[in-house]
Amino acid sequence: MKERSVVNVAVATLWTTPQSPRKRDEEILSDPVDMEKWIAPQDYESLLELCDRNLIQSQLLFGTEVNVVGIEGDWSEVVVAEQPSSKCADGYPGWIPSSQLSKDERKVPKDGYAIVNVPFTELEYENGRMKLSYLTALPVINQTEEAVRVQTPKGPGTLQVDDIVFSSRTIPDVQGDGAAIVKDGEQFLDLPYLWGGMSAFGYDCSGFSYNMCRANGVIIPRDANDQALHGKKVPLDALAPGDLLFFAYEKGKGAVHHVGIYHGDGVMIHSPKTGKTIETLSLKGTYYEEELCEARRYWKD
Repeated sequence: MKERSVVNVAVATLWTTPQSPRKRDEEILSDPVDMEKWIAPQDYESLLELCDRNLIQSQLLFGTEVNVVGIEGDWSEVVVAEQPSSKCADGYPGWIPSSQLSKDERKVPKDGYAIVNVPFTELEYENGRMKLSYLTALPVINQTEEAVRVQTPKGPGTLQVDDIVFSSRTIPDVQGDGAAIVKDGEQFLDLPYLWGGMSAFGYDCSGFSYNMCRANGVIIPRDANDQALHGKKVPLDALAPGDLLFFAYEKGKGAVHHVGIYHGDGVMIHSPKTGKTIETLSLKGTYYEEELCEARRYWKD
């Protein structure tokens, strides 16, 4: 089977298997989800489990299209075309509770998309309100000076014009340069790292680089190891702000395990690891300096 569906919650988590969620994950398995209530009580060890036990693969924002390729009980096996991956030619694979998906019955938008360009905004719709994350993209119905009417999986809704940008596609039409990538990243300084995170509630390292590039008009692979294989290869002595920096085990000779965004003057901005927050960091004298192995440019110079 292959059926197109759309995410109907603010942030849907893409799980490794239907058996991956723990009892403490109930807040993000239903409709609606409560990301803040889920994250807040978790200690370091429980957040680290998400990675160490390979529980979570990625996350999807409200309105994201997926292809459902299988059903197991209350779960849907999906692939996410907008998150390229070497794991599957059709997109990033994983499992989502079927209750967090709706059949995609939206009309092709004549007036393009409204894309959230602030960390959070509030969607008002007939049956309630929803806190939407940065880069959520919804088809436009019409607009006034202050508000825009959008199609959503829960029916028509309203967003404030000041919180969105308009685009002909689900990513911004603007082709931002490296400086713009850095600037967009800076608004998330001090945001806690979240394994698999792909929203303003928390990013992992490659989710951060993916989304800052997406904010500037380009889709890149979802994971760091794939990101390191594409884009334009940049010599390490010719770095410019906005270039992606890759780090590998065995002092740069092993497998890629981390990605950051070059900030300039020997500094990067990145989402480090569980227990840390998004930060700017000088590479000199750190283990990152020893592990730096590759740089790629996805913005147009």
